[in-house]
Amino acid sequence: MSGGTRTGAARADVVVVGAGIVGLGVALAVADRGLSVIVVERGSEASGASIRNFGHLCVTPQTGVALEYGLAAREIWLRLARDAGVWLRESGTFVAARAHDELDVLSEFAEARAAQDARTPVDLLDRAALEACVPVAPGSVIGGAMLPADLQANPRQALGAITAFLAARGVEFRFRTAVGRVAPGVVSTSRGDISAGQVVVAVNHDIDLLFPDAAERHGIVRCGLDMLRVAADLRMPLDAPLLTGWSLLRYGAFAALPATAALRERLHTDRPDLAAIDLNQMYTQLPDGSLIVGDTHYRGATVAPFQAESASEAMLEETVRLFGTGPFRVLERWQGVYASGPDDYLDVEVEPGVHLAAATTGIGMTTGLGLAEAVVARFSGPSAAASSTTPAHAGPIPTITTQEGSAA
Repeated sequence: MSGGTRTGAARADVVVVGAGIVGLGVALAVADRGLSVIVVERGSEASGASIRNFGHLCVTPQTGVALEYGLAAREIWLRLARDAGVWLRESGTFVAARAHDELDVLSEFAEARAAQDARTPVDLLDRAALEACVPVAPGSVIGGAMLPADLQANPRQALGAITAFLAARGVEFRFRTAVGRVAPGVVSTSRGDISAGQVVVAVNHDIDLLFPDAAERHGIVRCGLDMLRVAADLRMPLDAPLLTGWSLLRYGAFAALPATAALRERLHTDRPDLAAIDLNQMYTQLPDGSLIVGDTHYRGATVAPFQAESASEAMLEETVRLFGTGPFRVLERWQGVYASGPDDYLDVEVEPGVHLAAATTGIGMTTGLGLAEAVVARFSGPSAAASSTTPAHAGPIPTITTQEGSAA
């Protein structure tokens, strides 16, 4: 693997700008086609949105093209768990319903999926069944659901494992290398120009630094969010990501349901303080037992780095209320930033052979590998090595853990 030490002229069939999950997905898709690829990354390693998330690969709550990309990505994640040593759990996702309007949304969703798409089943759970599987406080829920097609990764381990896997396959990485200009056939970097047959720019929210006109034209801004990692003393392990009623307002397949309007009205009326921070109350547990808690959302062309402690306090209070234990000891706090736009994706060819690719609704880990495969297939054709979207399991998926990773 090159750490960015080479200088001067170089050439590759495809140059990828950005070593986050979409950039790595593009490099994988290019390598699968037997083409040469150079990945240029301004940092010494990826440190953006791709490692600052829950590791929740929430395929089932997607809709439209995001669902198709998510299903394609699911197969690629499974392949990477097998071939690249990525820690992955075929865990599914639990959804806790604490009020009848939340259960109404889940019931409507289960009915819709049963009729429309058997690849992403929804198993409704009563109160006893959910409490037997999830360490919520007894009596705090009235039911919920299991979404068995979903997966869980550890983003802090996954990016490094995928990078090492690609480097071993001959992908060249130029780290600590800034890109100043991208034009058809050439990428100008701080270590010299690189000639390219095709260029894929996958720099997420920083797209406005290289293509400001395109970013403005497509309405791309930044979304900042606050997240925590806490020491968790739960009554049982949390073996799958956990969503709540606030999560039902966010994901496309939930948000489109008629029942969601009443839920949104009730939550915003009852808890305007949580609505003001645009809360998605959800959780994942890392291999070391710590719990990721999140998250808030705020948007702008620039996101200030200052995090209001009141937001963290609100998230911790809700965590205590849901699990019935605490207080939780905070191990880490961080701010995530990702590209936000009116559509799920920025996916355009701005000049001949120059492609911009980003997930613009915070679903990059879930769908980014599918997006990457689709972008490369458009200019290079299908690949026999790339996994196709296949039907998800029709019933509950057993938890299978591979390649234990560090929570760092």
